[in-house]
Amino acid sequence: MKILLVDDAQSVAMVLTSRLRSFGHHVLVAENGAVAVDSFREFAPDLVLMDIQMPVMDGFKATDLIRKFEASQEWAWTPIIFLTGSDTTDNLVTAIEAGGDDLIAKNAPEPVLRAKMKAMARVAGLRQKLATANANLLEQANRDGLTGLLNRRHMDERTDAAWAHACQVQGSFAVLMIDIDNFKRYNDHYGHQMGDECLRSVATAIDNAARHSGLSRAFAARYGGEEFAIILPNVKRGDFELLAMAVVTTVRNCAVPHEKNADWGIVTTSVGGAFMPHANGLLGALFRSADQNLYLAKNNGRNRAQTSILEAGSTAP
Repeated sequence: MKILLVDDAQSVAMVLTSRLRSFGHHVLVAENGAVAVDSFREFAPDLVLMDIQMPVMDGFKATDLIRKFEASQEWAWTPIIFLTGSDTTDNLVTAIEAGGDDLIAKNAPEPVLRAKMKAMARVAGLRQKLATANANLLEQANRDGLTGLLNRRHMDERTDAAWAHACQVQGSFAVLMIDIDNFKRYNDHYGHQMGDECLRSVATAIDNAARHSGLSRAFAARYGGEEFAIILPNVKRGDFELLAMAVVTTVRNCAVPHEKNADWGIVTTSVGGAFMPHANGLLGALFRSADQNLYLAKNNGRNRAQTSILEAGSTAP
């Protein structure tokens, strides 16, 4: 386990650290509660051994702050065992009420300490399995079941958060709206099962274009039906325009047959994009501008990208 040991007495810390390391655990020592709270955030321990009486900040206050921090995390609960000079019933009750999970005497016999650590190691293993399972469930909940891209709900959540940050720092922001050309004709001609395969192929191509763009903050999502979106926080105008063209090219290069896409004979996409140098105002204006450009791309012959710059304070119909 990764154990955070919090004790202001150097001699006690040295003895306990030596014993815990002899059991095979990795130990980080904090000399008071304030240091423990900071160390907890960075070290992410499997277990905290917390002294009670310490200078700067005592163990009860540190435990309270740790629990408040954990409450803000997607998955968090770390066992906290208080260290005491006497493991009486009153001390145990006080420790539990203060947010701890157990109590152990600093001079506990080695067999007792070893047994406690074995029990906590089992808890740590179960925590990790549960955290992994929860992360997998969350990932599934955030993905579109057909294409594997982010779903609309999660896209909206991430986009709103990214937009709020961009507005706060006056960073750039861009949106690409992507539509499969003549997709209804594709479905009518090839059938809905092949239509699903087409959606998956296009989604993969769009995702690859976004991933290979070098724009680490860009993310692709299924917007709905045959429409997709790429959200680009903190992007340069030139990179935004290059990605718009890359999406068109990448999908076209897949050469998925589409007899009813008369001008091309393969599956193609139209892309509409809007770029704002300094995020400001309502995010909806950026999406409306991108959507307007998407229709311009379609009206101008499809299989192309149409982009524009939206200045702060301007609006899109």
